Formats: sequence, structure tokens, C-alpha cells
Amino acid sequence: MIRIQKKQLFKSYIHLAGVFLLYLLFFFFYALGFNRPFLKFLLPACLITIITLYYFFNAFLKKQSALNLENENLQEKINLTAESIRNSNVTITSLNHKIQRYKSLKGLTEKLGASLSLDETVNLLASETFSLLSKKGNVCILYLLDPQVKKLGIIATRKDEAVPTIKSKVGDIFDNWVLLKLQALLIEDTKKDFRFDLEQMQQKEREFRSLVISPLMIEKKILGVLRIDNPQPGIFNSEDLRFLSTISDLGAVAIENAMLYQHTRELAIRDGLTNLYLRRYFTQQLNLEILRSMRNNSELSLLMLDIDKFKSYNDKFGHIAGDIVLKDISRILSSHFDAPGDIICRCGGEEFAVLLPNLSKKKAVNSAEDLRKKIKDTAIILRKKKTHVSVSIGVASFPADAKINEELIQKADNELLRAKKLGRDRVCHC
Repeated sequence: MIRIQKKQLFKSYIHLAGVFLLYLLFFFFYALGFNRPFLKFLLPACLITIITLYYFFNAFLKKQSALNLENENLQEKINLTAESIRNSNVTITSLNHKIQRYKSLKGLTEKLGASLSLDETVNLLASETFSLLSKKGNVCILYLLDPQVKKLGIIATRKDEAVPTIKSKVGDIFDNWVLLKLQALLIEDTKKDFRFDLEQMQQKEREFRSLVISPLMIEKKILGVLRIDNPQPGIFNSEDLRFLSTISDLGAVAIENAMLYQHTRELAIRDGLTNLYLRRYFTQQLNLEILRSMRNNSELSLLMLDIDKFKSYNDKFGHIAGDIVLKDISRILSSHFDAPGDIICRCGGEEFAVLLPNLSKKKAVNSAEDLRKKIKDTAIILRKKKTHVSVSIGVASFPADAKINEELIQKADNELLRAKKLGRDRVCHC
């Protein structure tokens, strides 16, 4: 548009100059042919023409300069507008990315809300976080805080197949910093962050250069930390940290709900005094284990045991002393039968039952004998006095001794009664 204006203006000045030249030529030929005295007016006419042309030429230059300045201003506005459009496009792209991210939080919230199992919740949270912040080489680690030892322990991880196995099962200096400060952490390059001394790092099996960590908190109570790291520097930014913090807030609520549900469930199936399983839960698990043994053609053993002359401890030392004995026996049982799948139950009073899946009768009898000796050798302090208790144990196995659960319980109970009749402090089996 500006170039067209310049051309039109230039043509206008050319036409005007041409008109003056035509008039000048006309007067020049007229004076030569018809009126020579008129030549004396020709010089002033030429001068006037030159002055006029100079004036118009000067005006043309000024106009051209003004147009050039206007052209520069317009070009600057065009550049600014183009830059603004580029920035807007970047902003729009970023906003679309954020919208997609935060839309995904709705699905995460629904999934976490539908999960009441702690194992399911933590694995779901780790998987979804790994997916939502997906970048090549990422490792997602979810730690839960052990309130007794005040240490972070790994409970769930997600990583690419090419990433080395995570050998260390506790938090490092970065995780402990978040645990201590109770605030999120972003590190663009671990080798350039002056806050941390990498020489304190205990795990050397894998290298990471950038990371984001957010605490899992309910009000001021910290449950653990959620972390993503990457072997490359500069992978994460503040937006990633904000997004991870939002995920952590949702995850913390889900984890606390799962913990409360698990605790409530434990209260329903465990004895309040000994923390052992109750008889109803034990019976349900016995039915399941018998069905599993039938499918797998495997053995299963059941121990029934009773504290010998327990009433005498209550009469001599009081019911509180009796509770102490029950707790100590329960502790010994839990430490002795600690294999995966072992289930210990307090059947009522001073009687206990132990379910041992995939264990033959011979091995069960040997284990019961070791338990009997361990309990007899353990000193229990009652009213500042050392005392010892003994137990009688009956052993029965499936399918050698019984074909159904009621029969198995009856056989083990009969062997317990036989041990008591034979003088107590012994193991009897079918």
C-alpha cells in the first residue's frame, strides 16, 4: 500500500514538472518565431520554473521521508503483532497441554476414589503419575513413611524397561530433604545444585540428573513422598512440579482413606489384645486354603495349642498378668511362624490356632516342637518375677488326616486334648 502511494505521488510530481516544461518550451518557441523581445522574459520564467520545481521536489522529498517513517512504524507494528501472535500460539499450546493434563486428573480422582486397598491405591498412583508425566527415561517412585523409625521406604515404582533396577529401598538425600522441609523440590541438574552433596548419595546403581519430588501430606501430617527423576538434565520445570503437587494432594487423600479402611478392616478381623486374627477370619481362610490345596494337590497343616494351667496365672498374679502372658505367647507365635501365608488365630481365652499352607505334617510337627521349646525357655516377667509357661499342641494335616475343614479342626483339637491328658507340655499328632 505504501509503495503504491509512493508511485502515485512520484507520478504526480513528474506530471507537474512536465507541464511546466511544456509551458517553458512553448514560450521559448513563441519568442524565437514571433516575438524575440519576449526572450527577455524567458530567463525570469526559467528561474521561476526552477524555483517551482525545486519547491515541489523538496516537498516530494519531505513527503517521501514521512512515508518512509510511516513505513518503518507500520513494519515495527507488523513485527510486534507477529511476535505477539507467536507468543499467543505458544501460550495456547501450553494452555491446551495444561487443560489435557488437568482433565486427566478427573479420571485419576475417580480411579483413586474407587480403590480401598492400600496396595492397589499406591500402585495405581505410581502408574498414573508415571503416565501423566511421561518422558523418556523417567523413574517414578512412591515412598511411604514408617512412623516408628521415621524413614521413607519404597512401596511402589514405575520405570522404563531400559532403566536399571532400583536396589535401594529407602529414600535418598533429596527425598529426606522433602521429608524434613515438608515442601516440594525441583532440581534441573543434580550436579549443579549447591544445596546437596552428591558424595552423601548411597545408591550408585543408577544415575539421575533432574527430578521433581512432592510430599504426600494431609494437613501437616506427612504420609510419604512422590518422586520422578530422569537421567538427563533440564527435563522438568515448575509446571511439572505444580502438576505433581496436585497429584500428590489427591494421592495423599486416597492413601489415608486406604489406610483407614485397612485399619478398620484389621480391627474387624484381629483380636484387640494380641493383634492375632479372630476365629471367624481364620475359618474363612482355612476354607480358601483347603480349596487351593485341592486344586494344587498340596498339603496343609493345622496346629491347635493351649497354654497349660493358664487359670493358675490369673489366680496367682491377676488378670493383667494373664494378659501379659497372652501377649508374650502371641509375640513368640508371630516371630516363629512368619512365612508368607502363615495365619495365626486366637480362638478364645488361652487357645490359639496356626494355619500352615504348603507344609507337610512332618515339618509341621517339627516346627510345633521347636515352638514348644521356645515358649518354655522364654522367661516372662510377672510382678517383677521371672516365670515360665508351657503349651500343649495338637497337629493335623490335610488331606492325610481330614478331607474337609471341620474334620481338620476336630482332628487337631482332639490331638490337643490328648496332649493335655498325657501330661501337658507336649506335641501330639494324628
